[in-house]
Amino acid sequence: MVGRRSIALALPIVAAALAVGVGSGNGRSAAVQPNPRASEYGVQIQVPGQIPVLAGAHAAPPWGPSADGAFSYPADGSVLQVATTTGRLSVDGGGATVRAGADLTKLSLFGGEITADAIVARAGAVLTGTTGSAVFGRSSVTNLTVLGQPVSPTPHLRVPLGDWGHAILLEEEQVAGKNAAAPTYHAWVTAIDVWLDAAHGGLPAGTRMLIGYADALASAARPAKPVPPPSPPPAAPPPATPRTPSNVLNDLGLFPVLTLPPPLQSSITSQGYVFPVFGLSGYADTFGAPRSDVPGGWHHGDDIFAPLGAPVLAVADGTIFSVGPNPVGGNRLWLQDRVGNQFYYAHLSAYTPLARNGTQVHAGDVLGFVGNTGDAAGGPYHLHFEVHPASLLFLGYDGAVDPTPYLDAWRRLRDVQFPSGAAWAPQPLHSLLPPPGAVLLQSTDISTASGLDPASLQRALRPQPGDALLTGGRRR
Repeated sequence: MVGRRSIALALPIVAAALAVGVGSGNGRSAAVQPNPRASEYGVQIQVPGQIPVLAGAHAAPPWGPSADGAFSYPADGSVLQVATTTGRLSVDGGGATVRAGADLTKLSLFGGEITADAIVARAGAVLTGTTGSAVFGRSSVTNLTVLGQPVSPTPHLRVPLGDWGHAILLEEEQVAGKNAAAPTYHAWVTAIDVWLDAAHGGLPAGTRMLIGYADALASAARPAKPVPPPSPPPAAPPPATPRTPSNVLNDLGLFPVLTLPPPLQSSITSQGYVFPVFGLSGYADTFGAPRSDVPGGWHHGDDIFAPLGAPVLAVADGTIFSVGPNPVGGNRLWLQDRVGNQFYYAHLSAYTPLARNGTQVHAGDVLGFVGNTGDAAGGPYHLHFEVHPASLLFLGYDGAVDPTPYLDAWRRLRDVQFPSGAAWAPQPLHSLLPPPGAVLLQSTDISTASGLDPASLQRALRPQPGDALLTGGRRR
């Protein structure tokens, strides 16, 4: 996989690694190896309910320059055009200095409503010992014109776009890693970040366009501590302090590169598991990507982008637990299947009555609805989804594996037709209130229907005697 190490570990190999970490003669575990990374892209277009469009995207290692030429979206260029997209990713000092860059020329958005002669995104991350710093100095947007007016970009400048959107220029972010065994420093920049607050140019509200993105993660081994001179062994040496397998594996620098042994992968992608989001959705393999605001500092799952209110389904028969909000995951829950594998769902806009601790559910049951609660607030609507196999639960939260092969293999439920006028959730309301996760359109309770049985969903959605739509609190 480009941009991330991949190590396939069967359980006997894990056991051997544990033995090496605990049984070394000097009592110290193997040294953690630096793992510098970088990525860049020229353009990313996120349309609600569609797979994100990427142009000029590259990740390192391998390191080096790239050139991808012109790009238009859609094919006629009516929304976006650039003449060239190039990138550069480099590393020095064994990973202590990482640089990432994305260059574009002759940008035109919405037929010339926004133009720029050149866009330069530069992010550098530098580690000196355990102290890090970021370098953004060469990031720039040349001859930027917005709705006919020249704009001089400054970091984090917010620019209104008529009554249909806004843009943020030169978004610069940096964060130090919290893993003491392997210091890291992360820096990233987006040159132009365009948000559509209302439909415009044939694109719906909620569309986001990121233009010129560069991401650098410096990584270095922690300096070795001086070894004290040897001393005579005591007559009765005290017993060694036991070390947990999780700590040993962290010392060996194996996170987040664990993958499943073949028997487990085969079982989780066999019959009985379903895709966790109903209807149109898109996802990419972002497992292991740097994340500054989550435990461990890396992405433990994949993000499945879908419309606000899209139904979230139980992927297997099992038991619901840990239902409720937290600052990172927002409205979240866990599901444990019949053989002990666990699955994590986050950023839900709302729950169904099935989302209660201890509830027994079946594959395809509707547990909640897609949203952007928690640390995803203000971003695209999506479900954050993780896979934690039973054999790796001893590692705690870091016992996650790449969910992409499972998402690729599980059945997608696209064959259910809903009655005209029925919808899971409305478009976001333009007011001072947060967008609703779901709005009651009729009194039918669909939570007991199964996503695996189209007929049961159709029956649940069929109007019943006495049903009424609610508008502004009045029955009609």
